[in-house]
Amino acid sequence: RARARGGGAALLPSMLMFAVILASSGLLLMIEKGILAEVKPLQPAAGEPARRGGGAEPPGELEAAVLRDVRNRTLRGLCGQPAMPRSVWELPAGQRRTVLRHLLVSDKHRFLYCYVPKVACSNWKRILKVLDGALESVDVKLKMDHKSDLVFLGDMKPEEISYRLKNYYKFIFVRNPMERLLSAYRNKFGEIKEYQQRYGVEIVRRYRKNGGNSAGDDVTFSEFLRYLLDEEVERMNEHWMPIYNLCQPCAVRYDFIGSYERLNADANYVLERVRSPPFVRFPARQPWYNPVTAETLHYYLCNTQRRLIKELLLKYILDFSLFAYPLPNITSEFCRQ
Repeated sequence: RARARGGGAALLPSMLMFAVILASSGLLLMIEKGILAEVKPLQPAAGEPARRGGGAEPPGELEAAVLRDVRNRTLRGLCGQPAMPRSVWELPAGQRRTVLRHLLVSDKHRFLYCYVPKVACSNWKRILKVLDGALESVDVKLKMDHKSDLVFLGDMKPEEISYRLKNYYKFIFVRNPMERLLSAYRNKFGEIKEYQQRYGVEIVRRYRKNGGNSAGDDVTFSEFLRYLLDEEVERMNEHWMPIYNLCQPCAVRYDFIGSYERLNADANYVLERVRSPPFVRFPARQPWYNPVTAETLHYYLCNTQRRLIKELLLKYILDFSLFAYPLPNITSEFCRQ
């Protein structure tokens, strides 16, 4: 029991995880091949408002509905196991501290948002500041302060925490795990000097022969993955800690799981659901932003030792399986394309 509550790694050998992966991948394959074309999309729960803008159902809505259903069923299956936590109070102190530090509160609009770095969390924080009146507009040009003018659930008293977890609308946004890791790698080691000095120098020194003179700005993707393999999940930096460990979806029963792949549509749905003012919209992508494309991810994965990737998948397997992301294709045939 104690090991199962310690994180995803303890659950890896279970047949449940194997079944989850097969089910998730199978549904995605069916979607890609159009087998579900005759299936009627799931309808919103009673009382839930339509998406902003109304009108005809947007393209891909059927696939999104199926994916939401897969995620919900998979979470119910895993979280219903006897060893899994039923509330944040059943988590070990370190895990409880992590999730409560990542749950942002809007008392005005009665919702909790678990922020996940590298999944548009800066824009969601900007929206929270606008909703609470600390920021005039989501378009204000200023560097994001990730602490000030934000309310964290972990700063509240136990009875205040329990009340909000029980009564507020709760949501998270997820992203393909390998894409999120690549985004963190390119951003932190390619652009942020603080991360180069704090992590990059140590990574190069540890994994590269005669790497003691590095300034930390030349970390390779393979070296980064080796570092992740050697790190304890609970001690990871939040930018590459698995989403499961950041947001604990068994201990916190989220009402909605949005995805980075449908960011605008899902964000608009949440804004409508929490009854935000009509003028509050999800910010447009900045012109300077350099997104991780399928081609970029393909390049990095296919130029990395397969052994590293296969070993790393075990560390992030709950993010793949619970949120219905297919495991990356790193076969020789695919990488030759």
